[in-house]
Amino acid sequence: MSRPRVVIVGAGFAGYRTARTLSRLARGRADIILLNPTDYFLYLPLLPQVAAGVLEPRRVTVSLTGTLKDVRLVLGEADGIDLDAQTVHYSDAEGGVGTLSYDRLVLAAGSVNKLLPIPGVAEHAHGFRGLPEALYLRDHVTRQVELAAADDDPKASSSRCTFVVVGAGYTGTEVAAHGQLFTDALVRKQPLRQGMRPRWLLLDIASRVLPELDERLSRTADSVLRARGVDVRTETSVKEATPTGVQLSDGEFIDTRTLVWCVGVRPDPLAETLGLPMERGRLLVDPHLQVPGHPEVFACGDAAAVPDLENPGQYTPMTAQHAWRQGKVAGHNVAASLGGGSRRAYRHRDMGFTVDLGGVKAAANPLGVPLSGPLAGAVTRGYHLAAMPGNRIRVAADWLLDAVLPRQGVQLGLVRSWSVPLDTSSPELAHVPGRSERPSPAEGKS
Repeated sequence: MSRPRVVIVGAGFAGYRTARTLSRLARGRADIILLNPTDYFLYLPLLPQVAAGVLEPRRVTVSLTGTLKDVRLVLGEADGIDLDAQTVHYSDAEGGVGTLSYDRLVLAAGSVNKLLPIPGVAEHAHGFRGLPEALYLRDHVTRQVELAAADDDPKASSSRCTFVVVGAGYTGTEVAAHGQLFTDALVRKQPLRQGMRPRWLLLDIASRVLPELDERLSRTADSVLRARGVDVRTETSVKEATPTGVQLSDGEFIDTRTLVWCVGVRPDPLAETLGLPMERGRLLVDPHLQVPGHPEVFACGDAAAVPDLENPGQYTPMTAQHAWRQGKVAGHNVAASLGGGSRRAYRHRDMGFTVDLGGVKAAANPLGVPLSGPLAGAVTRGYHLAAMPGNRIRVAADWLLDAVLPRQGVQLGLVRSWSVPLDTSSPELAHVPGRSERPSPAEGKS
């Protein structure tokens, strides 16, 4: 008798945790296949440190084949799911196609950059969801500082050294905080005109930074950013983006060559192709993470609208914390559906949040206790080391080296601007000539 086959789509926080949990529980009684475009799990919270030159790129990537026992990796992007035939169609990295049959399916496709209908943004902004985008931003920022230092035109030099980040949530706040430190370090090697220094702007339509967190964390982050020289603009958005700057909602035009888009994320469009009940782009599931009417299909992470049992009538937010925990529950429940144990509903307890602000600064509230300064920085980095499924020693070593040695400000030139478009369903991949995007939801239904 053949073993049941479980196909997991996506190796983000939810998919990786599902695969790891299931491989431990199944003990060889099921064929587990993980379909993912890359051969690594990306520890997304540390991505701003890659862009700022604190961590080397491989430090935040964890090998899938090296850490997932009894899981077969298939490199590819799912572009269609046939629920009746129980198959997943995918495209591989070299233009080929394939089909995977399944007895159980776990949809953990994650999320992509959230777009808004603002003129010029899709053409001139770059997101921050994948490793290619972080590598591009590091090169781009380094290049702008170097060009500004050599430019005889004060206006052009100032424009190149002005960096605009839109979105003051976790990602945008950390990008701006680390970015200011990075450019200050760069100009010590490439001095700018007298009296000129890099300028970072952080914009958000909300009334404060980190609007989704406790006000004390918001105040801590805001004070650190402003003391560092970041120009924080709340209740302000971008009205239009151009190749040479951005028009703000208050009428001011900012001369800049850099627009980083961190306004949030939207669920991967793959879920919409299924034609099943959705909640704001997320696939509706029950508390056991199963899709109603399709007990063989599970969904978790950003792709799933999971009922929040602690707040009836609401759904859990799209955060890495929830995705990681839901992956564990999904692994248990898939194993239970194959005869190994009993199902469990997804419940959560707020363990607090951490925001790394660079250097020794952070804002954190572990178990509801608000912290700031070096203590918060130590707790934040300790949390990340504990949460990472690999590379802990290498990450700690990079932190130590960054504390005692100057950062290397060099351009690698590996990722070009056109290869990391904002409007993409695959932020984890750098685009190459001739490579087409995954079909849109409308195309997938035709």
